[in-house]
Amino acid sequence: MNDSENKTLGVTGMTCAACSNRIEKVLNKMDGVDAKVNLTTEKASVAYDPSDVSVDDITAKIEKLGYGVQTEKAEFDVYGMTCAACSNRIEKVLNKQSGIKLANVNLATESAAVEYNPGLMEKDDIIGRIQKLGYDANVKTEQEDKRSQKETQIRRMKMKLIISAVLSAPLLMTMLVHLFGMNVPDILMNPWFQFALATPVQFIIGWQFYVGAYKNLRNGGANMDVLVALGTSAAYFYSLYESVKTIGIPAYEPHLYFETSAILITLILFGKYMETAAKGKTTAALSKLLNLQAKQARVIQGGEEVMVNVEDVSVGDRLLVKPGEKFPVDGLVAKGKTSVDESMITGESIPVEKDVQSSVIGSTINKNGTVEMEATKVGKDTALASIVKVVEDAQSSKAPIQRLADVISGYFVPIVVGIALLTFIIWIVFVQPGAFEPALVASIAVLVIACPCALGLATPTSIMVGTGKSAETGILFKGGEHLERTHQLDAVILDKTGTITKGKPEVTDFTGDTDTLKLLASAEKGSEHPLAEAIVAYATEQDMTVPAADSFEAIPGRGIKAVVAGEQILVGTRKLMAEHDVVIDEADDAMTHYETDGKTAMLIAVNGEFRGIVAVADTIKETATEAIRRLHDQGLETIMLTGDNERTAQAIAKQVGIDQVIAHVLPEEKADKVKEIQLQDKKVAMVGDGINDAPALAVADIGIAIGTGTEVAIEAADVTILGGELLLIPKAIGISKATIKNIRQNLFWAFAYNSAGIPIAAVGLLAPWIAGGAMALSSVSVVSNALRLKRVKI
Repeated sequence: MNDSENKTLGVTGMTCAACSNRIEKVLNKMDGVDAKVNLTTEKASVAYDPSDVSVDDITAKIEKLGYGVQTEKAEFDVYGMTCAACSNRIEKVLNKQSGIKLANVNLATESAAVEYNPGLMEKDDIIGRIQKLGYDANVKTEQEDKRSQKETQIRRMKMKLIISAVLSAPLLMTMLVHLFGMNVPDILMNPWFQFALATPVQFIIGWQFYVGAYKNLRNGGANMDVLVALGTSAAYFYSLYESVKTIGIPAYEPHLYFETSAILITLILFGKYMETAAKGKTTAALSKLLNLQAKQARVIQGGEEVMVNVEDVSVGDRLLVKPGEKFPVDGLVAKGKTSVDESMITGESIPVEKDVQSSVIGSTINKNGTVEMEATKVGKDTALASIVKVVEDAQSSKAPIQRLADVISGYFVPIVVGIALLTFIIWIVFVQPGAFEPALVASIAVLVIACPCALGLATPTSIMVGTGKSAETGILFKGGEHLERTHQLDAVILDKTGTITKGKPEVTDFTGDTDTLKLLASAEKGSEHPLAEAIVAYATEQDMTVPAADSFEAIPGRGIKAVVAGEQILVGTRKLMAEHDVVIDEADDAMTHYETDGKTAMLIAVNGEFRGIVAVADTIKETATEAIRRLHDQGLETIMLTGDNERTAQAIAKQVGIDQVIAHVLPEEKADKVKEIQLQDKKVAMVGDGINDAPALAVADIGIAIGTGTEVAIEAADVTILGGELLLIPKAIGISKATIKNIRQNLFWAFAYNSAGIPIAAVGLLAPWIAGGAMALSSVSVVSNALRLKRVKI
């Protein structure tokens, strides 16, 4: 293997030496491969002959064995893309590179999200590959910096547009002669005066189109720049040819199209300027989130307050926060009491009381007490930063509905150039034989009316506005795919505790004596279940001292067993009592009564003898009934999953109007129940707390985690509802439906515009400058239609 190459691959999923030995053995059986796999470092050092095998073959073999090849994700800002053909080409080339698992390039956000193997490729390699295609790129900058860059870009575009418009205005007047026979100053009709005005527009203002076209053609691609450069150059150079003829023939009256080339460039610049300004508005929601961030913090150093930038705060720092100020980062209250306005994160309008050891979320507002806090999460680890990251990722992602537009845009420009050439031939051979000018004008109109930009912007701009609008209301979609899938749902499954109910149960009834209550509370003290916490709290309120149990065992779906001061305690269901031969005949009517009222009733036995009943009720959320009604209005079936008995579950379901109840479900059975419903040919959403319901959330078509930014593992769900507001579930579905409708409108008009515009231009019914104006406005209309989503009431 004299010509071998060496690569180091990170391997995941190995648990023992047998794993590493197996991978090494299988790799070494491949032609031209010499591999050594190290379990400790979780790396495979591979020497291979590229003529026999590729890195992709090696990684595929490792994955086929059931292991993973370590990848990293990076985001890049990409500059110089002008239409869908650009983003499509970059994406296509990146996805062909060994070491890149997946690349998504987004025209609307001017960004690329790349998942790559760090052992095979570095970020600089990815940037270099993009630059080789003729575009600029860098690792994604902070939104604040990007916003500043965008403002500078818009100012430059505006200046270019003004200069182009000033130079083109006199040329526009010459059109009036052709259109209406109006009199204009003779100098305006002078070919060399027109040449002097049109040349700087063509080669200084319009130089960007030549550069873009050259870079694309050099790399075997074609984009909007090619169409603009071809169309305007044809008009310009034909006019120059006609002007030169006047030198030898003074009486010759040239047919000039300088105004066509100059006005086309001006109109296209105008369209790009409007498009860029409109795209800036699509990220308004993200800007609002960023503006929530605190800018400075009071750090306590040596007993003194020191003001520092929030970026300089470290984990473990002690911070002072005064009334009216924002908590700079996430942390714990170390000293003092206060109430905190968390509405910007959780949507909860009522201030939350905070005491020592209470958690606080960065960017929330301290209302009325000076407190000291200890920083526990800073920078990109804070709740707000996580929310911003989810929104950024969603806005940069692609929805499946975009695939058709991507495929078409890849072939669009070459096809249009072919149609323009065919138009020229048909005109000069058949329509007006030998007439060069009409053929030229018609082919120019075809070149400049075609708009791949509208196709490229149709989906991502709507995704940006839709995800931004949802984020403003406390709904976080993980990506464009999840936003699209949400509108396809047939049924919504809801967990009961913490979703339909508040998740803060209270003891409503207790039929035992004081000694029994003390034993009950001690037995439940070892459990972290909300019902257990409610029982312990109830005993504490009776001024009881609650000692810990000697032993404790939770029995899933049944209850608990414990030993307290030598006494054998059982707390749970009828089935638990039956399994331990406890006679409960006298309790049956009371149990039925409590369960019919929607309460969770538990039997208590001490040393095998029935001693009483404890009933616990969890308050239904105020908006639960209205949320279920709205889901029904959207044509969705509602299903409640719960570990409660059938009678209690039905009572809760009846109160809020849920269609179907599945009771007696153990936590580990929830995912199976979701699968059973999916087998009925239904698209299903699972709504849960994002932690206990993680398996069910994962198998559902859409997993919806409901809770606060600190309670929910945002990464675990397809959709996260901040603050626990149930009304946001139908709202999320409504936003999804509105966004997909908007995307379909955009795609329809983009396809219809090109399908109708190109033939109309080809038959000579459109002047090139009108065609160019229509092309410029088509992109603006797509972005403007996407912005309508911000005003849609859901």
